[in-house]
Amino acid sequence: MSEIKTRIEHDLLGEKDVPENAYYGVQTARALENFHISGVELRLYPDLIRALAMVKLAAARANFDCGQFSREILTGMEGACQEVIDGRLHDEFRLDVFQGGAGTSTNMNANEVIANRALELMGHAKGEYKYCSPHDHVNCSQSTNDAYPTSLHVGMALGNIRLVAAMNELIEAFRAKGKEFGSILKMGRTQLQDAVPMTLGQEFTAFAETLAGEVLALERIQTVLCETNMGATAIGTGLNAPAGYAELCTKHLAAITGLPIRLAPNLIEATQDTQAFVLYSSCMKSLAIKLSKVCNDLRLLSSGPRCGLREINLPAKQPGSSIMPGKVNPVIPEVVNMVCFRVIGSDLTVSLAAEGGQLQLNVFEPVIAACIFEAQTMFMNAAHTLRVHCVEGITANIDVMRHYVDYSIGTVTALNPVIGYDRATELATEAMKTGKGILALIREKGILSEEELGRVLDPVAMTGAPTTAGAPTTAGARSS
Repeated sequence: MSEIKTRIEHDLLGEKDVPENAYYGVQTARALENFHISGVELRLYPDLIRALAMVKLAAARANFDCGQFSREILTGMEGACQEVIDGRLHDEFRLDVFQGGAGTSTNMNANEVIANRALELMGHAKGEYKYCSPHDHVNCSQSTNDAYPTSLHVGMALGNIRLVAAMNELIEAFRAKGKEFGSILKMGRTQLQDAVPMTLGQEFTAFAETLAGEVLALERIQTVLCETNMGATAIGTGLNAPAGYAELCTKHLAAITGLPIRLAPNLIEATQDTQAFVLYSSCMKSLAIKLSKVCNDLRLLSSGPRCGLREINLPAKQPGSSIMPGKVNPVIPEVVNMVCFRVIGSDLTVSLAAEGGQLQLNVFEPVIAACIFEAQTMFMNAAHTLRVHCVEGITANIDVMRHYVDYSIGTVTALNPVIGYDRATELATEAMKTGKGILALIREKGILSEEELGRVLDPVAMTGAPTTAGAPTTAGARSS
C-alpha cells in the first residue's frame, strides 16, 4: 500500500503534514483530528457550504472595492467561491458539525479550500499562500465571529426556501385528497367519542390548513434570518475592517444570494445575539407538533384492519411483523412522527445553547447549526416521504363510515333545539342500551315526522357543506 503524499503547512502550533491533494489546510487537518463527536460532517448540509462560499465571495468583492488586494486575487477567489456555490469541492468539508471554537474550524475550512482552489485557478500550487492566503485574503476584514454566523443565517434562509417548497407540496397533496373525499360522510370525534357528522374531505382539508399556517410562519421568519453582522469582525467594533466595508459586503451578499440581506443596526449586540436561531427553531418545533398530530390522526383513522376505526386505508409499504402473518403497519406516518420528536427535542438544545452565551460571543453556535440544519433536512425528506409514500395513495372505506353515521349517537346533538337537551339525552341513553340508531328510535316513538327528520337530522346539512349538486353523500369513492 503506497503512502499518501503530503505537503507541509504551519500554524501557530507548528508544522503539520496535510494530504497533497487536499484543498483544506493545516487548521482543518487539526480539527479533523480533534473532533470525532457525532460522525455527521459539514458536507451533509450543502446549504451551509454554499452559504460559506457566498459570504466569502461577498467579502472578497467588498475588500476589492476597498482596495485591499489585486484584481488577480479577486478573480481567483471569485472562481473558487463560485465552484463551491455550484456544488463542487463539498467533499473537502469533512469536519464534524460538533466542534469547539465557536465555528473557527468551519470558517478556516472554507478559507483554506477557497484559497487553495483560487491558487490553482491563478496558476499556482496548493499551499503557495503568498499568492492567495486563507488569512490575509480569503479572511480579509473578517473574523469567525461575523463570517460564521452570517453563513448560518444565509444557509438557514436558503434551506428554509427548500423546506417551504417541500411542505407546500405535501399541503397540496392533502388538499387534493380533501377534494377527492369531499362527498364522503363520516362521524367527527372529540375526546375519541362520537361527535357530529362531517365529511372526510373536510378532515383532510383541515390537515392541509393546519400545516399551511405553520408554513406561513416559516415564510415570515425568513426576514429575521436575513439580518447579519457581517463587518463586525471580532466583537462588533469592526476592528481591522476598512471604512465602508460592512455596508459593501452586505450589498454584495444580497446580490449574490438573492435574499434581502441587511446589516444589523448594532453590530456588538448582533455578534453576541442568537435570537434569530431561537425564533426559527421555535417555528420548526411548532410545525413538528402539527405534523406529528396529523400523522397520529392518519394512524388512528387507518387502525384495523378489522378491529379499529378503518375509515381510511394507507398504502401498504412493507410487511409489518416477523411473527404475525398479514400484518401491515403504518410505517410512513410512524417515521414522520419520529422526525417530529427529534425536531422538538432539538429545539430545547437550541434554547439551551442560546442561553449559554457569555459576554460578546456565543461559542455554542455550532450545536445550534447542527440542530437546525438537521431539522431542515429531515423535514424536507419527511415531507416528500409522507406525500409520495402515504398521502397520495390513501383510499376511503365508505361503507365503514356510512355505518358509523347511521348508528352514531352523535346525531342526537341536532335534536337539542327541537326537543330539548333532556329528551335528547334520554334518546341517546336508550340508543346506547338497545343498540338502535337515533333515527330508528325517533321513528319508533313518533317524535318527529319524516319531513321534520329530513330537515333536522340531515347529516349532510350538519356538515356545513352546501346541499346542492356536489354535496356530501355516502357514495362515490372506493370502499373496501
